[in-house]
Amino acid sequence: MRPAAFLDRDGTLIGDSGFVADAATVRLLPGVEHALGEWHRAGYALIVVTNQSGIARGLITWPQYHAVAARIDALLGAAGLWLDATYVCPHWPEVTGPCDCRKPGLALYRQAAAERGLDLSRSVWVGDRVRDVAPSRAFGGQGFLIGASTEDDEGFPRVGDLPAAAALSIAGARSTPPPAGR
Repeated sequence: MRPAAFLDRDGTLIGDSGFVADAATVRLLPGVEHALGEWHRAGYALIVVTNQSGIARGLITWPQYHAVAARIDALLGAAGLWLDATYVCPHWPEVTGPCDCRKPGLALYRQAAAERGLDLSRSVWVGDRVRDVAPSRAFGGQGFLIGASTEDDEGFPRVGDLPAAAALSIAGARSTPPPAGR
């Protein structure tokens, strides 16, 4: 089983302009290609887990969501990179009722682990909000917040950008032997 880098999408891989509906406006944030390349070379699966409540709210459509995802794939592909998988929660509790897949819920991470053979205890969670990284505590992994925020960090380390999170998580993984039997 290998570890994963569980990555938020908006504000982590691409700019967060609200509900991203126009694929033509999508740009990778600085350093994304470098960070993903480092994780890839270190043997991590690259998994995006994203809340997209704009779908439930009627602010974006599934075709728009898929066009944005395809644009991200194309931008990464141009750099010789790819995502191993993307998991999306399209719900908004006020519209669809509660669900287990909306971050910080654990359902999509469990699904990814089962489908991809991932070791959640050796994985890293990175995002710009606490809800993106909070699942790391439930699974015994590492969580890193990136960028500046007025949000309470709830004890998670905050680093400047995705490459810093990649460097710290990989260095930490190298200094910690895997659990016995793995």
